[in-house]
Amino acid sequence: MNEILRGKAHKYDRDNIDTDVIIPGPYLKIHDHKELAKHAMEGIDPKFPEKVSQGDFMVAGSNFGCGSSREHAPIALSQTGIRAILAPSFARIFYRNAVDGGYLLPIEVDKATFDSISDKDELEIDIAQNKIKNITKNSQYAMKPFPELIAKIVEAGGLVNFKPDTA
Repeated sequence: MNEILRGKAHKYDRDNIDTDVIIPGPYLKIHDHKELAKHAMEGIDPKFPEKVSQGDFMVAGSNFGCGSSREHAPIALSQTGIRAILAPSFARIFYRNAVDGGYLLPIEVDKATFDSISDKDELEIDIAQNKIKNITKNSQYAMKPFPELIAKIVEAGGLVNFKPDTA
């Protein structure tokens, strides 16, 4: 993935943001993804969908996306306009749902990077170089590179589009 991503950070300074907070249970019967997005993060920030612009980033604490295996969580976030989530760690099932569906990028950052990014900072992410530039603070950080297979799935736009090497 050679494109440079640019957007505003929406920071939630807490660990263990679970899928019930990301998209509360009563909305799981909604099949229209845009309608689902209207309820994203309702558990902690009911105005979240109104704050996000296309291509923005969420910055959150460790173990982001814990809880149930509902695919609704990455779908709802991506449909608000969130392109990537930066966190020290992700719940395994959320991570794979985000990558496999091609919904958004789960980007792992160290705690110091998490601490130095503030809400509304303008960020630029270069996936190919594994670098995050904080334009607001004129700082640069490293991101954990995607494992080789995950990078290929991301590059393909999700698991459905992924063609494994057959050679």
